[in-house]
Amino acid sequence: MQPSPRVLEYITRFDTFMHEVRDIEAAIDTPSHGDHIDPRLDSAGRMNDAVWEARRHVQRLAALNDLYIPHQPEAAGGAGFSRVEMHFVEEHVYKTAQLGIGLAALAWTEGPNPALTHVSATSREQYLVPLNNGEITTAFANTEREVGTDVLAMGTHARRDGTDWIINGAKAWITNAHFADFYQVTAVTEPGAGTRSLSMFLVDKNMPGFSRGQDYATILGDGLTGELHFDEVRVPQENVVGEIGQGFALAMSWINWRRLCRGGMCSGWGSWLIERAVDRAQQRKSGGKPIGELQAVQHMIANMEADWYQARATSLIAQGELDAMGPFDIPLDRRAPRLIALVKLINDESFYRLSDNAVQVHGAMGLMRGKPEEKLFRIARNLRIPAGTVEVQRNAIAQALLKPKR
Repeated sequence: MQPSPRVLEYITRFDTFMHEVRDIEAAIDTPSHGDHIDPRLDSAGRMNDAVWEARRHVQRLAALNDLYIPHQPEAAGGAGFSRVEMHFVEEHVYKTAQLGIGLAALAWTEGPNPALTHVSATSREQYLVPLNNGEITTAFANTEREVGTDVLAMGTHARRDGTDWIINGAKAWITNAHFADFYQVTAVTEPGAGTRSLSMFLVDKNMPGFSRGQDYATILGDGLTGELHFDEVRVPQENVVGEIGQGFALAMSWINWRRLCRGGMCSGWGSWLIERAVDRAQQRKSGGKPIGELQAVQHMIANMEADWYQARATSLIAQGELDAMGPFDIPLDRRAPRLIALVKLINDESFYRLSDNAVQVHGAMGLMRGKPEEKLFRIARNLRIPAGTVEVQRNAIAQALLKPKR
């Protein structure tokens, strides 16, 4: 597979855009803020204001340059890129931006996503349009302290009150918890109705009864994770996403989007780590010779290349099949979950091995806080849990294979 002409055009414009981003990064590389690869957190353990504002500036500029949401359908304000096209886009963005704030140029979890294509006309104008423009940010509020993968067991409930809905509950491990302008909240609306028991609501940060809880110091050290609380939060009917009872399907469209984004992300970062490892092996000497002449080091680099290649091939083939069936359709094609799980599982585990070998090739330098190898190893370890653990992906793959044929 090769990038389409519009992907190549996007890449050209992104590379030009990155010249401006490098200047923004240089401005925040100060002793008080740290550097753009490993920025310091503020006194509350959150991303510091300078870095957050720089990211927001990049998002707004990206939106102005039509770089922010190529993944969204044209009807929702995006460019309508397929998942295969997005693989090539994400691969290039992550390799080029590396670990800097240039990554914010392509909408991540705080930006537009497949679930938001189902908002009402009122919410589209109030939330989706400014979100598309990079003017505000969002967060996906699904996980709870006692409920991770088993979302049907969540404790957050919503009850009808006239035409409104009243939400009570709490969410945990939410990315962008303390910065979002509104939240995509899943809640139980019909207990015991299986996958129809959940619904999704848009909760504005200014709604009475909504509050932000404690921050979490995670392995990522990004200062973006925390809790949310809902105490009799009144939500109008127009803030219902899709239909009542579609919450599970809508949540899965968001989760599956993040799972599929693993392909381009891990490929871009993995390719960068391989290049750095090769350069290190050619320049670092031991006993008067480059360590690249040592078979042990050669095997580590070969394993890195093998892990990168197999994950990239899986991502492109699986996403090509998914494009043909609709990766985020509601209802979702019954063949899709297995393919989506394969993309996440293989990328999560391949990238973890690749980043581990990258640290090993760099030796003591690979352990230094803030070095790309050290930070990407932490990211790689983190990836194996969010959006469904690697164990859950194995369950999905096995269940699809073992399902009785019709």
